[in-house]
Amino acid sequence: MGAGTKSDTALFDCRDAYVRTVEELAVTDNRIVAVVNDSVGSSKLGKFRERFPNRLINVGIAEQNMVGVGAGLANGGKIPFVSGASCFLTARAMEQLKADCAYSNANVKLCGISSGVAYGELGATHHSIEDIAWLRAIDGMTVIVPSDPWETEQAIRAAASHDGPVYIRLSRMPVPALERTSPRFEIGKGEVLHEGRDVAIIANGTMVNRALEAAAALKSEGIGARVINMATVSPIDKDLLADAAATGAIVTVEEGLKQGGLGGAVAEFCAESAPVPMRILGFPGFLPTGSASWLLDEFGLTAAGIASAAREVLDKRA
Repeated sequence: MGAGTKSDTALFDCRDAYVRTVEELAVTDNRIVAVVNDSVGSSKLGKFRERFPNRLINVGIAEQNMVGVGAGLANGGKIPFVSGASCFLTARAMEQLKADCAYSNANVKLCGISSGVAYGELGATHHSIEDIAWLRAIDGMTVIVPSDPWETEQAIRAAASHDGPVYIRLSRMPVPALERTSPRFEIGKGEVLHEGRDVAIIANGTMVNRALEAAAALKSEGIGARVINMATVSPIDKDLLADAAATGAIVTVEEGLKQGGLGGAVAEFCAESAPVPMRILGFPGFLPTGSASWLLDEFGLTAAGIASAAREVLDKRA
């Protein structure tokens, strides 16, 4: 298993895998439709609109209406992919996400585009770092954070087959395609990408490849770091969390708020079932304006920062 990325490694925009997969699904299933909030360009759905002009609905900049329309289409037997910038989709339309989608168990697929700090220079109003904390608190909402193009495709296909509301968090920041010895995606299941017995690093989304780089650095120091890609945050894979806790130390890392997201979900499990020393890496709150790469570096969401956190949590265990 390759554990890192090199400067010449090919990088991919997961939105491309998203739209390609939705188009492929739409060819064979006329229930597939797209709903957008004046976001055809940022969602890369231009080709979908050309191929299926009667199956894309643009409601304009009206996120609450967009989610409501999606829920109505689902109630009419369609499978709507509701696509918009995650900061607006999850914040402006929270009541509709809760009541129209989750409470009503509407078969809506919510696609949060340009999540995390992808809109870095636009500041805190456009950063989407609270979305996982918000949505995993909603009963019945499946929450998925894919790590690369392959997993994005698999998550979209799984979401289309799943009966009920699903939120898929999609980044526009380029990521490498991860190496997998036994590729298999299932909602509610994580995957081990690197074995190790000393500490478990649990990550998702854009942080997975950085976690693998951290594991490679730690291995050179004689520290075995198990890297777990926990793409589904809700429902979370408790069996895999129990295995992670058995290492005796856990680090979580996410491109989101430290409070309530992936780290919060892992901490809740550990507090009740398997107490171990933990470090939760993420953003502390509202962030300054800056590029996505600068923000990740500034707040320690790097391979070096993850490796440092692993060393610290191992010192606590000792």
